[in-house]
Amino acid sequence: MTVALVERPRGRAVAGWGEHVILLALVAAALLLLFARDVADMGAQWLSSSSYEHCLVVPPIIAWLVWRRRDALADTPPRAWPLALLVVAAGGFGWLVGEAAAVAVVRQFALLAMIVGTVLALLGPAVARLLAFPLLYAVFLVPAGDMLIPPLQTITARICLALLQLVGIPATLTGVFIRTPDGWFRVAAACSGVKFLIAMVALGVLAAHLCFRCWPRRIAFLAACIVVPILANGLRAWGTLVMAHFVGAARATDYDHIIYGWFFFGSVIALMLSLAWPFFDRTPTETDAAPRAGPPGTQRALVLVAGAAILLAALAPAWQASLAAAGRAALPAEIALPAIPGWHRVADAGTPWRPRFDGADRLVTGRYADDAGHAADLAIAVYGSQDATRRLVGYGHGAVDPDGPWAWAHDLPAPLGGRAELIAGPRQVTRTVLSFYRVGGITTGSEVAVKIETLKVRLLGGSGRAAALLISAEDSEGGRAAADALLAALGTPEKVMDAGAVR
Repeated sequence: MTVALVERPRGRAVAGWGEHVILLALVAAALLLLFARDVADMGAQWLSSSSYEHCLVVPPIIAWLVWRRRDALADTPPRAWPLALLVVAAGGFGWLVGEAAAVAVVRQFALLAMIVGTVLALLGPAVARLLAFPLLYAVFLVPAGDMLIPPLQTITARICLALLQLVGIPATLTGVFIRTPDGWFRVAAACSGVKFLIAMVALGVLAAHLCFRCWPRRIAFLAACIVVPILANGLRAWGTLVMAHFVGAARATDYDHIIYGWFFFGSVIALMLSLAWPFFDRTPTETDAAPRAGPPGTQRALVLVAGAAILLAALAPAWQASLAAAGRAALPAEIALPAIPGWHRVADAGTPWRPRFDGADRLVTGRYADDAGHAADLAIAVYGSQDATRRLVGYGHGAVDPDGPWAWAHDLPAPLGGRAELIAGPRQVTRTVLSFYRVGGITTGSEVAVKIETLKVRLLGGSGRAAALLISAEDSEGGRAAADALLAALGTPEKVMDAGAVR
């Protein structure tokens, strides 16, 4: 018996790919150049932040996922799909919102949406169905996750406290600080476990797609990829505290750095995959069948869609540039701290504290005391306008500099129109900080409200001026009582911030 191997004719479909791929590459290059600042920011975070090192392997993974579908793609003729330009337009609007609110991660997700929309628009719905997972997996190119650090610090601290009490080691918790008979320990940002959680989710999504066909199994596996890293990180931190109890804090820290870290979490990954292995119901080599494709489109339609994609993407930065130029407020050459009835300026003392506001046009700080023995620090920061690198609120800004000696402990009852928090520093020193923000026409202590008001101003026009006023007092010098007394003598916070913003 003679068996003849007959290949399916692919010449027509493969031949139609050339001009689509070339035009897609040109449009994608134009978008990357148009939004080069966001591309550079993403690349810098990949290289400089250990939380996003996994992003470096995402492009090869996406390329491999596309390569696995090469036979089906060869049989699927691409075509222009004008409807997908709505995705490009939505991405452009999202970038405008992110730029107006000075939220880099929103801009970066929006840029990704514009590129994905361009792929859909130039290759068509049939190809889009084949590339659905690789395109969706591209979300892991965006270095997002810093907002998870504070809640993960709190969760880790609470897990440590529960386990310490379980094994009979006395411990108390103040925010992210744990006090034991062996010392005062802080669950730092680096100990929050955020980098392992993000990397584990990225790995879990890939494994769920390749190894599971049943959606309930996929969901269960992904849930485990979220819960297990958090619990494992709490266990790791607890182990460090237990070691500190028996061998001392210094040796425990060295042991944690050597034994734990990625070695510990690598073992957790191996254990999870081993436990999930019996439930895999799909082989990693299995790929989706090629969908039924419609007739190829015309070259004229392809060129028109490519041009429309570039035009839609370019509208957002053009609109924002026109508003930003008109929104910058004039500021005085310098601002002075106010004279406060019943209080007088004194020299700095105690544990040094200074808030962080990168890019502020004006930042002044000073220390005051009253006759009752209270002492408090006052800080005023003013921005003539805000942009991606100069913003009033954001990670690292405010009462606590993440690169400094102070750390957030917990929130306190807020004053009217503001925020109150307790921060802890070296030698178990604590401070109360009252924070007020002024942007647009509002005074608030909410970072969300600041971003919304900033968004309104930068989208619709208006003065871009923004300011912050912070009052802080060490608990040994009056704490909350001293901060409240200075605030009462100061008058309304908006009066002080407005006086510092305009002459």
